[in-house]
Amino acid sequence: MTGKRAATQAKPVLWRIGEVAKLTGVTTRALRYWEELGLLRPTSRTDGGERLYTPADLRRVTRIRDLQELLGFSLEEVKAVLNTGDVDVLDRVHSELRDGEVSSSRRRELLDEAIAANDQLVGRLDDTLARIGALRDERAAIAIRLRETRDHLGRDTSP
Repeated sequence: MTGKRAATQAKPVLWRIGEVAKLTGVTTRALRYWEELGLLRPTSRTDGGERLYTPADLRRVTRIRDLQELLGFSLEEVKAVLNTGDVDVLDRVHSELRDGEVSSSRRRELLDEAIAANDQLVGRLDDTLARIGALRDERAAIAIRLRETRDHLGRDTSP
């Protein structure tokens, strides 16, 4: 192991809650709330109790935010997606591959694991998007019927 690598492993990058908020665009209040709900857990704390987050924690914050903002998931739905284990598998594989000291055969196993976990996650997201699409189509059809009813009433009224 090189000296630089040993130094990196000895002192991992850690961010305080305010820094995480700035880096991710999520408020500190939301981060604390997500912790209360069990969506996010800081990797460690200082002796004074300050929350400390790792790069993996930042990826999780971004994932939670994206599931909420991009897909419109409720926090309960976000929790269900994150608790499937697929996300944890992907994070674990990413960490192990990033370490760099992985044999070719182990790298292949890890990649196979990541592919399977990612495919399962994509399948769940496809199902959710299909449900969202169906709901959207239903609401659009209702909007058409409401407008037709309103227009019909407008023609039936006498001056």
